[in-house]
Amino acid sequence: MIDYKIVTMAFFTKYWMLDILIIVFGLTVAAYLYMTRKFKYWKKLGVVEIPPTAFVGNYGECLMSKKNPGEWLKEIYDEGSGLPYIGFYVFDRPFFLVRNPKLVKQVLVKDFNCFNDRFLTASPHDSIGDANLFSIKNPRWKLLRSKLTPIYTSGRLKKMFELMTVVGDELEAFMESLNFEEKGKTLELKDLCARFTTDLISTTAFGIKTNCLKYPDAEFRKKGRRMFETTMIRNFEISTLFFAPQFATPCRIKFVPEENTKFFRKTVWDVIAERERSGETRGDFIDLLMELRKNKAKVFEDKLDFDGDMLVAQTIVFFNAGFEPTSSSLSFTLYELALQPEIQDRVRAEIVEGLEGTDGKVTYNLITSLPYLDMVIAETLRMYPTLPFLDRVPNQNYQVPDSDLVLEKGTPVLISVRGLHFDPQYFPNPEKYNPERFSETNKKMIPPCTYLPFGDGPHNCIGMRIGLLQVKLGLIKLLSKYEFTPCEETLIPMRLSPKALFIVSEGGVYLNVKKIS
Repeated sequence: MIDYKIVTMAFFTKYWMLDILIIVFGLTVAAYLYMTRKFKYWKKLGVVEIPPTAFVGNYGECLMSKKNPGEWLKEIYDEGSGLPYIGFYVFDRPFFLVRNPKLVKQVLVKDFNCFNDRFLTASPHDSIGDANLFSIKNPRWKLLRSKLTPIYTSGRLKKMFELMTVVGDELEAFMESLNFEEKGKTLELKDLCARFTTDLISTTAFGIKTNCLKYPDAEFRKKGRRMFETTMIRNFEISTLFFAPQFATPCRIKFVPEENTKFFRKTVWDVIAERERSGETRGDFIDLLMELRKNKAKVFEDKLDFDGDMLVAQTIVFFNAGFEPTSSSLSFTLYELALQPEIQDRVRAEIVEGLEGTDGKVTYNLITSLPYLDMVIAETLRMYPTLPFLDRVPNQNYQVPDSDLVLEKGTPVLISVRGLHFDPQYFPNPEKYNPERFSETNKKMIPPCTYLPFGDGPHNCIGMRIGLLQVKLGLIKLLSKYEFTPCEETLIPMRLSPKALFIVSEGGVYLNVKKIS
């Protein structure tokens, strides 16, 4: 009989377990050194920086969905009080936060040729994220923006507004159907406003009657909820595109969820096919895109293939931009007016007086001639800017004016919109909701580039005017006939969801709604 003696040998010692511990320790040290190799980057350049933590930099609380990115960047802004800019880190990448309004103007406006792209980057394998106007890169962005801008002229907006008023009447009828008791009833306004804006954007973009006011689980409403759902996973996906786009491809992250892409792709081409068959025109967004597609060779000079997912991408971003920002602005305005009844009474009086001059009809001329309503909405957008930060990236090394600092090409540059909007240097007593800041006299005293709800410069929000029309229409329809007051479920003060990139209320906006006799 032969005896077999099993001899085991480890790599470094006589024991496998000890070797494993040595390897793990070595890998951990190597990872630590790699992930901290750029720390003190800003300090070496003479820039004050926020002390980072290994592996996550200053991004830990956002990564774990413990803090809203807007609040996080506002805190960084506040820590740099008195400074023109401050440095921080996302994982191991140095980021540059601009605080000084003059430098903000340089980045957004004067030196746009250097900062003509957002840092936000979609995966090249994401046919929607890589092609929509919000995230597309130059030179394609410049060409696409120039051709889409005429869609938002006053003449075209007036035609779209005629489509909107039909949905405004449906909101009025829906509110009547709720049969309010004398003391009123509690409503969750964020969802109600989202259903209203979904119906609005569906008719102005696609020419489709979605009836989300009556049917909260309509397919368009489901897709809107999916896009902006406040979950850790969705927050991680969207935040990654903004702050760590290098992980978008390996993590298979898409700007728009796949089921949404399939839904809108089918919807868009079904609508286009039907209009080509029938010859119907509505003057809505789809009509205008069809016109660009038909003349794409001439319009885009063969530099951009405006067809397929390139066309679909524009409808999706139009839907997203008209749905979430508008519904949030509506519900936040109603919330603040409920807390300050004297402001609510004043804006209602202006609305009612205006309606008396049009026999109760909401016209385009009426909606653009209510100055106090404009002030109210402007103050809401100061306190609750939908996108609480702006991002840019230099396409070459950039000499920061009035300093020796040179930003390296590719360095992410951020502007905290919420930080500027809550800076008492520019907006005294910033926590107070005060529409008087935006009176004709007072708004002239606001320093340039400190009020940025729609950004500034060539990259500003292309849909700003149509978004404001939607908010005004909703407020006119609701405030003219209903009074809004706090109830037991009302959050005071407002809490923002830490699981959302955008400014979104946590737990909804509950108010008591009473019909005015």
